[in-house]
Amino acid sequence: MNKGEIIAELTRHGSAANVAGMARFGIRAKKVLGVSAPVMRAMARKIARDHKLAAQLWRTGIHEARFLASLIDPPAEVTERQMEAWAADFDNWAVCDSVCGNLFDKTPWAYAKALAWSRRPEEFVKRAGFSMMACLAVHDKKASDSRFVPFFAAIKRASTDERNFVRKAVNWALRQIGKSRPGLLAQAIELANEIRTIDSKSARWIAADALRELL
Repeated sequence: MNKGEIIAELTRHGSAANVAGMARFGIRAKKVLGVSAPVMRAMARKIARDHKLAAQLWRTGIHEARFLASLIDPPAEVTERQMEAWAADFDNWAVCDSVCGNLFDKTPWAYAKALAWSRRPEEFVKRAGFSMMACLAVHDKKASDSRFVPFFAAIKRASTDERNFVRKAVNWALRQIGKSRPGLLAQAIELANEIRTIDSKSARWIAADALRELL
């Protein structure tokens, strides 16, 4: 399938009701067709891995086309420059998390970008840093626990960010590291208890929610 055929099929599967439903969950973009994730995953299975096609789909700016791009782009062909460019385009939590979990966490720059982006001021770039941490904790089974230890300082530092989509990602990263890395569970619980003492509504929420799941 080429770009035109893919966009045409996505358009056929679009739904105004789905667009409205997605918006209620904070999934908003300039161009949203309202295609469900199962439909897009089924489409991706029919499309060969293609770096050039993924780039073409991303440039359309269509939410669903960008989701597909994250599924068909070969991680080995992703460049650091591309990661920065795509991250700058993130405009909602769903595309941010999909790209991080489907593609970016499989690149050689994943750990470095997680830390670098965790310091960025842009809401969805910062979220991407913590989304990457959560996805790496689940997907990178061969990684040693030591690779995740630097994430704890970043989590504590960002725990006072009151923006909803950032704090939820910070919480997600803390929970996933604690749950997916048994050797780091005690350290994750200790960190949550430290965060709980910070004079910040966001920090208290992150700690309380994480401890409910980790204890």
